[in-house]
Amino acid sequence: MKQILIVDQLFDGEAFHQNMAVTVESGCVTSVDSAEALTDVEPNQITRLTGTLTPGFVDVQVNGGGGALFNADPSVECIETIGRAHARYGTTGFLPTLITDDVSVMAQAADAVAQAISQNKAGVLGVHFEGPHLSVPKKGVHPKQFIRQISEEELAIFSRQDLGIKVVTLAPENVSTEVIKTLVNAGVHVCLGHSNADYETVVAALDAGATGFTHLFNAMSALGSREPGMVGAALENQQAWCGLIVDGHHVHSAAAKIAINAKPRGKVMLVTDAMPPVGMSENASFELFGTQVVRQGDRLNAPSGELAGCVLDMVGAVNNTVSMLGMGHDEAIRMGSLYPAQFLGIDQKNSHIAPIGYIQAGYKADFVLLDQNNQVSQTFINGRVVFAN
Repeated sequence: MKQILIVDQLFDGEAFHQNMAVTVESGCVTSVDSAEALTDVEPNQITRLTGTLTPGFVDVQVNGGGGALFNADPSVECIETIGRAHARYGTTGFLPTLITDDVSVMAQAADAVAQAISQNKAGVLGVHFEGPHLSVPKKGVHPKQFIRQISEEELAIFSRQDLGIKVVTLAPENVSTEVIKTLVNAGVHVCLGHSNADYETVVAALDAGATGFTHLFNAMSALGSREPGMVGAALENQQAWCGLIVDGHHVHSAAAKIAINAKPRGKVMLVTDAMPPVGMSENASFELFGTQVVRQGDRLNAPSGELAGCVLDMVGAVNNTVSMLGMGHDEAIRMGSLYPAQFLGIDQKNSHIAPIGYIQAGYKADFVLLDQNNQVSQTFINGRVVFAN
């Protein structure tokens, strides 16, 4: 059935336009025109929207939401709960993210993602395995007992072809360049993070095919004048993408600005690293591998003091990028939608699925309707409203 959305303002991924009509059929955009140009349209096909319609947000690092944690319950139902929680904040595509755990839990998570994709669960693009092949000195809240060398069993999980888009975060000092090449050849987007690697080791991993950095600055060897570390390699490289947590706690605003200025436009993307309290009450806490993680306002801490993920959501990250970093709203939206889609390779019409990141003919009808305060009033996935405030 044809559906025509007439919206006050449209951001199509490139520019803002006023009084526009977006035609949707079978979950995809078929045309974008001035509303004044509409002719021969049945009134029951038209929906009028007040606000600004933008491409849906894409989050490549989502551990939990709505009270659910993927590690604690690696199931389709958990993925659905997380997706519903984040849809309230404009996320239309996400990677359920499993942090370091036992290989049996990894296999359960892979099975759940495969089922979610086969059942076309809203917003599920694939899976992100953040670990377990990390560096103990930079483990953060990842459980030390599960950090290990990569095995054939794990390689088999990472090589599965029924998981949608696959991202694996690893520490390159603990995974050889040959294994990185094997992962890349299996269709994995290799990210570097939770690592104490020196600059040369990071560059070798990039040369082997790694294309991203997980939560830049956090849990990685720092930039120094004589030892550039992972941060230095990430900022120097012109091709790799960097995930950035803009919550006011994980990265100082000056450091975030330096990264954005250093990288080519389009190579810094917003991530939430979200945990179960997203979408829950202010005082919600949760358990992570037997340790109670406490929420204090918009900050999560383990009892030992480490930051333990975020209560950040994507519209919050976009708005923080404007208010804290001084970015234009158009660029902040791209950092939360187009650039993650480009990292995942699903921004082009020649991709194997309907592309995302723009509101243009041929693109998936994944939208966010923002109100006058740039908060989410509606979220659309495949042209269907999945959240309405």
